Amino acid sequence: MIKKIIVTGATGQDGSYMIEYLLNNTKHKIVAAVRRTSQFINSNLKNVIDNNRVSIVYFDLIDPYSIESLIKNEQPDYFINFGAQTFVADSWNMPMLHFQTNAISTLHILESIRKYCPQCKLYLSGSSEEVGDVDYSPQDEKHPLKPRSPYAASKATGRLLAKVYKQSYNIFVVQGILFNHESERRQDYFVTRKITKGVARIYHAIKNNEPFTPIELGNLDARRDWSHAEDFIDGVWKMLNQEFPKDYVLSSNETHTIKEFVNLAFVYADIPCAWHGEGERKELSIQSNILSIGEAQSSVLVKVNPKFYRPAEVELLLGNSDLARRELGWKPKISFDKLVEKMVKFDIDNYPKSV
Repeated sequence: MIKKIIVTGATGQDGSYMIEYLLNNTKHKIVAAVRRTSQFINSNLKNVIDNNRVSIVYFDLIDPYSIESLIKNEQPDYFINFGAQTFVADSWNMPMLHFQTNAISTLHILESIRKYCPQCKLYLSGSSEEVGDVDYSPQDEKHPLKPRSPYAASKATGRLLAKVYKQSYNIFVVQGILFNHESERRQDYFVTRKITKGVARIYHAIKNNEPFTPIELGNLDARRDWSHAEDFIDGVWKMLNQEFPKDYVLSSNETHTIKEFVNLAFVYADIPCAWHGEGERKELSIQSNILSIGEAQSSVLVKVNPKFYRPAEVELLLGNSDLARRELGWKPKISFDKLVEKMVKFDIDNYPKSV
């Protein structure tokens, strides 16, 4: 039977990969819900925008009427909510916006499904940031909620609301507890894309014998569990198609520092370099033997800028996705090294056009 699937956040990383996955693996109709802005940015949808199984509607998570009318009018079989405010650093400056977008919207989605479309299966995106100040490692589905940012608190609120509606109204709702996932479609204000786009910029400056400014980063020692976003999409779909709703962690089960990510990025750009200094004076510099001309150019590739430190840092995130691997038959296919390689290659090849 052909079903209807609403995917919010369709122009983003996860939403666009989800739409491509559904087109390749199902025959269902897809409603791509996007936020109206002064300019429709569809670069992530270029592969699907002309497909007759995809329709695009304008939608905003902070508008309750928008949520209610979409669900009431479309009567979806699945509602996959990838729309969110997801940049942790901004959540201290705009905490109300994060709660409106990530938590209050969840309540409106749940209420609208309860009233108008109770048979709809709902997916909500959770985050490893919800466990924050971790009690143990690796973190699994049983780890308590211990958020350390307004973003994380908004996501934790959404998880609790989902639990209430599941128990009170028997709504089929699952929340993936997603550890860090990146890709060539990640926005450049996220640290991984900031690094790979910065590496691409420096690569081309060196190639053209031009001066360059360093990449500025915060806590280089923060450890994260990184995967490629494309790998998580199959896990999300498997969660939605269980007989009974159950939440799962999706993760690589590995952890790496931001410094490790930086090191690999310059390796894949073939730029030899070395670290020196300590603390806020720590810098990564290019090896002078590759600067054949213009020795006076700055050779500093990366430096620490304290303004990028978080008010409350999450030092370590390491997922345990063994349950999803065992019960859903899911596992990631793209390694950490391959993730970094793919992102660096994309940004070098598409510089300065990469988004």
